[in-house]
Amino acid sequence: MTEHSRIELADADHLSDHRFTVPGMRCAGCISKIERELPKFAGIEAARVNFSAKRVAVRHDPALGEDAILRAFEKLGFEAQPAADNPLGQDDAESKKLVRAVAVAGFGMMNIMLLSVSVWSGATGVTREMFHWLSALIALPVIAYSGRPFFASALMALRYGRTNMDVPISIGVLLATALSIFETATGGEHAYFDGAVMLLFFLLTGRALDAAMRNKARSGISALLSHLGRGASVVNPDGTTRWIRAEDLEPDMVMVVAAGEALAADGRIISGTTTIDNSMLTGESRPQPAGPGMIVYAGASNLSDPITVELTATRDDMAIAEIARLMDEAGQSRSRYVRIADRAARLYAPAVHSLALLAFAGWMIAGAGWYQSLTIAIAVLIITCPCALGLAVPAAQVVASNALLKCGLLVKDGSALERLAQADIVLFDKTGTLTLGQPRPINLDELGADDRGIALALAQASRHPLSKGLAAALQSEGAAPAHLDQIAETAGIGVSGEWRGLPVALRRAPSGSDNPASELLVGERRVRLEFADQLRPDVTETLAKLEELGLSGQIVSGDREEVAASLGRDLGVPAIGAMLPGAKLERLEALKTQGHFPLMVGDGLNDGPALAAAHVSIAPGSASDVSQQAADAVFVGESLLPVAKAIRTARQTMRIVRQNFAFAIGYNVLAVPLALAGLVTPLVAAIAMSGSSIIVVANSLRLARSAR
Repeated sequence: MTEHSRIELADADHLSDHRFTVPGMRCAGCISKIERELPKFAGIEAARVNFSAKRVAVRHDPALGEDAILRAFEKLGFEAQPAADNPLGQDDAESKKLVRAVAVAGFGMMNIMLLSVSVWSGATGVTREMFHWLSALIALPVIAYSGRPFFASALMALRYGRTNMDVPISIGVLLATALSIFETATGGEHAYFDGAVMLLFFLLTGRALDAAMRNKARSGISALLSHLGRGASVVNPDGTTRWIRAEDLEPDMVMVVAAGEALAADGRIISGTTTIDNSMLTGESRPQPAGPGMIVYAGASNLSDPITVELTATRDDMAIAEIARLMDEAGQSRSRYVRIADRAARLYAPAVHSLALLAFAGWMIAGAGWYQSLTIAIAVLIITCPCALGLAVPAAQVVASNALLKCGLLVKDGSALERLAQADIVLFDKTGTLTLGQPRPINLDELGADDRGIALALAQASRHPLSKGLAAALQSEGAAPAHLDQIAETAGIGVSGEWRGLPVALRRAPSGSDNPASELLVGERRVRLEFADQLRPDVTETLAKLEELGLSGQIVSGDREEVAASLGRDLGVPAIGAMLPGAKLERLEALKTQGHFPLMVGDGLNDGPALAAAHVSIAPGSASDVSQQAADAVFVGESLLPVAKAIRTARQTMRIVRQNFAFAIGYNVLAVPLALAGLVTPLVAAIAMSGSSIIVVANSLRLARSAR
């Protein structure tokens, strides 16, 4: 976590956050302008762009209203509107406008091309002029309609004395159109209405495909949402039920979830036992047992038996909504590569206008004439566009983040991928990180069938960690709770009740070994149950994959030295025990001094400082709130493999980013001289500009399979 991020967290209490949709963002220059200039307005603390979603998260003084923020956007040359209330919804209005504009431009282009065939075939005199005027009658309304995305954005920027990439595009299209009208009005031999409309068609096609690819890049959230229940059967006070849409559910309502249904909201089971499929949310493929008192989440599937659930969160406060919000805000980061793109984009407008002017002046001096000189200047205006450069980083970050989300790891900040790629050593906490942090009984075979039912009934009535571990273990083996009377829990002692007239109890056992233990009493009979915190099922595999990637592992635990050393010997990695938070920090600083880039993986409250101080950090979904806030990424489920997948995906992401930069720079190095030399027409320039952006996004989409 960066120092800037920690400062934002510290100031978050007295600031408000709102999201705005800004369809006019086109490139890295737009991103840089918004994030750099918007905080200069009074009351606005920070702005964070998600380029893939065309959204901006604004952190501001609560006294500053939405209208004032919208006016600030306007003064920067951008039209904005408040984002939809649903944090997971995707705004597709821009895509629909682009598709309509492409359709109109395509229709006009085909008709003008038919008229142009006659001119190309040798029509002269009045016939040629008639075809030119017919082409103008079709082209002018088509250009006026299909050119609106460019013209409106350019006018908005110029109104406030600013510029953006749509300014030179609009100038190029309008100059080409004006040149064609002049030729038609003066009886000239050539008119380029077909070229002007084709220019718009290819520019719009490139933007429409770019929008479609960005939507595909964000499909991880859409896939996540597709599993949500659309509503629920809610119990009325008189015991009847009624169907309520998911968006109308409220906390404290009680819903009945039938077998096979998906949960529509987060809640706590109050009756019934079943098995839950959490694979959509956690990536855990094995169904998990669930019973009274357990928390279940929206999107999970109830597999076996009906359950009754008391709702604990509204739709916007659900766990899945929080994941989507974090994903929505993590698309654009302040990584080193983004800063490079920002600096290049700032130079774009003055550079491209200067080049076009120089091209016009140079060809005029060379004797080419104003017609040819203007055509070359138009081509320069269109072809020198930083779209590909602006997409190089965010496109790769968004695709990689979605790929990791599907395998159970949420990346909170795109720049974390850059730091994950640099990591060369991993420090693991023990309890709750390498282990599940859930004590499980290790001698259940000593319980008979009746004992299992009694133990399960008693364990379900307690919130003690050992009781929860016992209940989960018994449920996973198919045990059913016995019917008990007079169940009562005494803090610090245990749970007691009656079974068929016999006193039964589940209580703390006398110490007799290093393992924690409970004691089941059935009448005069006693059964000792010892517990152990189990390792995550794939710890050894994860360490092996990390070693293949060149990362060495270490255990830094607050547990006793002998316990940590024993685990280290079993896993074949160095281990240090009895480490207080300060000691972990010292260890991290020592590694940094030696030139290492340490990755810290921890979950406890005492791991918060270490997670924040590490070069990059990951916390499990079961971690404390402090640890999850401090970490750069969070993995869910029992599997530890997402840690290794994150490293591999991050390295692939940086390779893709470098490839994107190489292509974007190479494109301009090749295209600009050709345009200045008069070897590129405006139409070819439009195709090249759109194609460069599409190639960058398509290259980034290769990351979609990286986390598998």
